[in-house]
Amino acid sequence: MNGARRLAAKLAPPVLGLTTLVLAIILIQILIEAGRINRFVVPLPTQIAASFGRVIAEENVLGRFLLTAGEALAAGVLLTVVGIGLGVLLYRFRLLRLACETWVAALASAPLVLMYPLFLVIFGRSALTMVMIGFVAALPPVILKTIEGLAGTRRVLIDVGRSFKLTQAQQFWKILFPAALPSMFVGIRLGLIFALINVVGVEFLINFGGLGQLINELAERYDLPGTYAAICFVVLVSVCFFAVTGWIERWLRPAD
Repeated sequence: MNGARRLAAKLAPPVLGLTTLVLAIILIQILIEAGRINRFVVPLPTQIAASFGRVIAEENVLGRFLLTAGEALAAGVLLTVVGIGLGVLLYRFRLLRLACETWVAALASAPLVLMYPLFLVIFGRSALTMVMIGFVAALPPVILKTIEGLAGTRRVLIDVGRSFKLTQAQQFWKILFPAALPSMFVGIRLGLIFALINVVGVEFLINFGGLGQLINELAERYDLPGTYAAICFVVLVSVCFFAVTGWIERWLRPAD
């Protein structure tokens, strides 16, 4: 009985989310057919669903999907390593944090995607441009959430570490890092969102790369169902990243 209740509690959130999505799609279908939403702007969901097979068969979606996912993953690895490293550095040196934290926060709100011509000059019209602009645009949230997680570690835990005469390295790996992991992963997830948005956006703008280029091409052909289908594949990339980061967080924090 208890096992059935636990299973039901575990399945309830995804079932509710899926049901809400299906109901939203049905509502959009009804509104379009009733003329409340212009079908020349938003195609019927049934048309979008019917276009998936054609887009997959004719547009090399798998290759484009892997390219965009690879670019976003490379940017994600870079921003995780560099962002957490910079966050630890700013936490460790208070003066440096006071001097730079506001600028990092300001950078988070800057439309860095508009700097893509500069990245094209530096890195050329290549996948490296997407990786670097995704990395730079996604760096601030990782830095800020790392600082927040480390600074939010309970004082009693730090005092316990000192009472055991832990070195600074031991105190970081045994106390600060585990305590800051939830906040760090929030920053990484936000960073991956920013990275994917910028990667796809630049692919669209310069008509080069993976899914962003595909969206551009389909939009120029005024293939609206295919365009929305391609956007769904971008959403799928994001879902995959969220699933992977969630699995990694559970692996690093097995006791929770």
